[in-house]
Amino acid sequence: MDLQPIPEIVDGLPNLCGAEAQVEEVTRRREPVFLGQTNLQLDRLRATFAIALHMQQPLIPAGGDDLHHAEIISNLDYMMRHPDLGDNHNAPVFAECYARMGNIIPEMIQAGHHPRVMLDYSGEILFGLRKMGRDDVLERLRGITCDGELCKHAEWIGTMWGHAVTSSTPLPDLKLHMQAWQQHFAAIYGWEALARVRGFSPPEMHLPNHPDAAYEFIKALKECGYQWVMVQEHTVETIGGHGLQDKHVPHRLVAKNSCGEEVSIIAVIKTQGSDTKLVAQMQPYYEAETLERRELGGISIPPIVTQIGDGENGGVMMNEFPSCFRQTVARFGTEGVVGVNVTEYLELIEQAGVREEMLPAIRPIGQGQLFERITRWGPGAADEAIAQLRHEWPDFSMEGGSWTNNISWVRDYENVLTPMNKLSARFHELLDGQPVDKNSQPYRNALFHLLVSQTSCFRYWGQGQWTDYAQEICRRGTDILEHDFSSTAVHEQVTADT
Repeated sequence: MDLQPIPEIVDGLPNLCGAEAQVEEVTRRREPVFLGQTNLQLDRLRATFAIALHMQQPLIPAGGDDLHHAEIISNLDYMMRHPDLGDNHNAPVFAECYARMGNIIPEMIQAGHHPRVMLDYSGEILFGLRKMGRDDVLERLRGITCDGELCKHAEWIGTMWGHAVTSSTPLPDLKLHMQAWQQHFAAIYGWEALARVRGFSPPEMHLPNHPDAAYEFIKALKECGYQWVMVQEHTVETIGGHGLQDKHVPHRLVAKNSCGEEVSIIAVIKTQGSDTKLVAQMQPYYEAETLERRELGGISIPPIVTQIGDGENGGVMMNEFPSCFRQTVARFGTEGVVGVNVTEYLELIEQAGVREEMLPAIRPIGQGQLFERITRWGPGAADEAIAQLRHEWPDFSMEGGSWTNNISWVRDYENVLTPMNKLSARFHELLDGQPVDKNSQPYRNALFHLLVSQTSCFRYWGQGQWTDYAQEICRRGTDILEHDFSSTAVHEQVTADT
């Protein structure tokens, strides 16, 4: 790969855009990532398990006392600056959690073991760590990301740059988040590292179930070169409208929009449960021990137990995970029940003859009930069916599903969603179809504020200060667009040039 390195920070902002052609060239490559390096043989495996660590810290306008002028900094930085507030004293522990796999994986390899881990870091946390001067965290991860002998044990998973929940994110922005993460990651760790990123982890494990949103989500994933996505067990249903019959095999996630168009992608099922505790105490390994091989399309394969949890939150993850991980890794080798990374597993079963079209088909939950009401496929068909169902059942909802189903990402958050949606609409009104230089500081600045405004944290943490943060970021983003891209700004620039 002869692509030139790109800078990580440009004019004080993360390198989010401008290299779309290079990103596409890298992510379109289909040669196997792990197949030539894995020490696993499929016929010697009874069952497998995979764990992923999710890391996120939002960017907030809190680098000063005046909200309207405060620097945008990482929430982790804010915690470091104010250790006396709430549980901010945990900030140094959080930082260590973000870095520690960079040491634990080599340590286990040196001891003769075969560790596996998947890493899901939002773009916000990657930029926030660099901005606050925690280069040590990012550099401790470099070995397991870039070193040829180490990186086969760790798999990075792509995600939305700004940790945006899919069903409450304007559809035109989905691909912007995905591409921004890919370019930013390549700027930090290089194009070769990006070429190994084949899977996607949706923030909050959120899967949109509105047919048009689900279609656009999966379509964007495919266009960005992703080959598989992780989904929560209870957010999907079979094509017959039932729960999954076997959650320990890969599935084919199918999305159908109002016009009847379909798109699909491989889905790996994250099972239900208390995510952080299950990962911290390595429950997937013990569940895998209870399983036996099964047949898929007439081919015998080992099942896979998949879990993801926050990599730093809670005492169990902060304190117990390292020892539990080491103890568990020491228990397995390369036969029987073993740890895998998902892309490694998918490449092994594909080599054995399993094709995507052979996988059991699933769709976002609730769509069967909706599709029964559609008699005419065309623009607006899904919304018409939803209106019918809501008339009969006022509580009917197509807000999607996530690992926090007790929280709505839409209801009661109009004070965040309204300015967020207005900012997005103005962004696309001014910039779509225009000859905009995506390498320019104004465009990068506008995109940065757009993506930051959509983080789930501005709703997850409730009303008050967090919604104030969201509104302020939207205000700044709108000001940037009006100053640099509105007809008035363009006219003033033309006048100045002449």
